[in-house]
Amino acid sequence: MKVLMVLTSHDRLGETGKKTGFWLEEFAAPWYVFRDASINVVLASPAGGQPPLDPISDEPDAQTPDTERFRQDIAAQQALANTQQLENIDSSTFDAIFYPGGHGPLWDLATDRKSIELIENFYANGKPVGAVCHAPGVLRHAKKPDGTPLVQGKRVTGFTNSEEAAVGLTNVVPFLVEDALRALGAEFEKTDDWGVFTLTDGHLVTGQNPASSAAAAEELLKLLHQ
Repeated sequence: MKVLMVLTSHDRLGETGKKTGFWLEEFAAPWYVFRDASINVVLASPAGGQPPLDPISDEPDAQTPDTERFRQDIAAQQALANTQQLENIDSSTFDAIFYPGGHGPLWDLATDRKSIELIENFYANGKPVGAVCHAPGVLRHAKKPDGTPLVQGKRVTGFTNSEEAAVGLTNVVPFLVEDALRALGAEFEKTDDWGVFTLTDGHLVTGQNPASSAAAAEELLKLLHQ
């Protein structure tokens, strides 16, 4: 089986002058869930090459056993440094798609034409679509085959308004994940801030925050093995 993981290429945190990108745990935990299950994982990003890492996710208090494992894993580091360009991806050659979060995707992947096309193709063909933390925001402009919002009527989760407020970026991000999904008619659900929480509705899997990364990947893996 073959899973496409899509990472952001955006590295600027609005007008703050600070850097952003993908969140390390949200890449590393799913990567090992899939690789340990002998899944072939292909990495892609809009620009290709090395995606930008959110520097906060690289700080000591953000580390987990998966991120520590990644630091010792030369093959995984090389794969991350050489992501394919998203434009060149053919969805028909993959069994599922998964989006790690970090704030970066809110700026590029949420509006990227190719990303939206891929999500719609995977979804229309009954293939699992997964996203964690801020990455459910990439579903914002995706449609079902009938033209309605992909998340409309779906039970979903993602980085909550209260979690965004806790990190002080409510007025920096281009949109709030929770508000955007609710506005599209999604049934947005959540647990306490920073708690592990995932939802599977049909073949759509979403996770609330970094701590939910491995659990979201495991739920997507279950769908692959059905």
